[in-house]
Amino acid sequence: MKKLIYILVALVLVGAVAFKLIQNKEEMATEAAVAEIKSEAISVQVTAPKVGKIYKSFNAQGNFRPVQTLTLLSEATGQIQQVLKRKGDRVRQGELLVQVEANTAKADLATIEANYEKAKRDLGRFENLASGEAITKRQLEDARLQVQTTQAQLINARQRVAKTRIVAPISGEINEMYIEVGSYLNAGTKLYDIVNVDRLKLNVKVDEAQVLLIKKGAKVEVKADVNAGQTFPGVVTAIAAQADNSLKYDVEIEVKNSNANSLRAGMYGTAAFEIADTRDALLIPREAIVGSIQDPSVYVVENNVARLRKVKAGTITQDQVEIAQGLKAGEKVVQSGQINLRDGLKVSVL
Repeated sequence: MKKLIYILVALVLVGAVAFKLIQNKEEMATEAAVAEIKSEAISVQVTAPKVGKIYKSFNAQGNFRPVQTLTLLSEATGQIQQVLKRKGDRVRQGELLVQVEANTAKADLATIEANYEKAKRDLGRFENLASGEAITKRQLEDARLQVQTTQAQLINARQRVAKTRIVAPISGEINEMYIEVGSYLNAGTKLYDIVNVDRLKLNVKVDEAQVLLIKKGAKVEVKADVNAGQTFPGVVTAIAAQADNSLKYDVEIEVKNSNANSLRAGMYGTAAFEIADTRDALLIPREAIVGSIQDPSVYVVENNVARLRKVKAGTITQDQVEIAQGLKAGEKVVQSGQINLRDGLKVSVL
């Protein structure tokens, strides 16, 4: 029995040693493969930033927002009898949207009208009696106060009746509705979201050099990114007096929509600021940019090693990007081959 136990223990030990040797062999193979990858230089093409002439004209991107947007709340109380406009309908200012039950309000109005007429007749009679000193001044003053009180009640009653007809306060399109026939309204109940997209605002961000080239009232050509073939006239209506945390200035452009309202709030748009002048700028090809134009980087070759470096982009043309910060003229910048690069990898310049 003891002999059998010794044999089993020996087999277990031999198996453990074999497993460890295999594991070490795999780890060594992996490390060798990684070392081989790191030692292999990646072929790239490079370019050098150059100072060249660039037009001061520039583009800026932003989002379209409606000039007017409104959440309509109820001022009336009562049950809805009619809903005349629904989600997606266009409405004109003053157009009837909802009719609320008005029988109670009209009955109250009739009662108050009768009280008002009676108060006026009583005042006339009291004034005649006062001329003959048949009543006291206090009685005459009370009669006049009653006329004023019922007159105020009459105005309020007429307003309550008028508020049972809920009309559109602005022209636009119903973007959302929150009611149905039979709903009971209280003061403050949400009814509709109305958006006017006949005119829109395009808010764009520009840097300190660009903001000095823009004047309030300047005309701007605007395009929607989803339909770049169609242009819209825009006018600069506001320029921020202070930069934000990213040192960008907000510029507001009012844009007239087409008759078909092809622009929609929330779309991305591009404003083209035409400036009839040129200036010197440090330029690189657009394909050298790594990442987005909003957060650009480039690979700079130093001693045959690629170093990823953040840069700040200025004016962007169709095939070139102005580098405002992060590069110097003459540095080696990877123009193609970035897809295989990582920071710190060796490169071979073609």
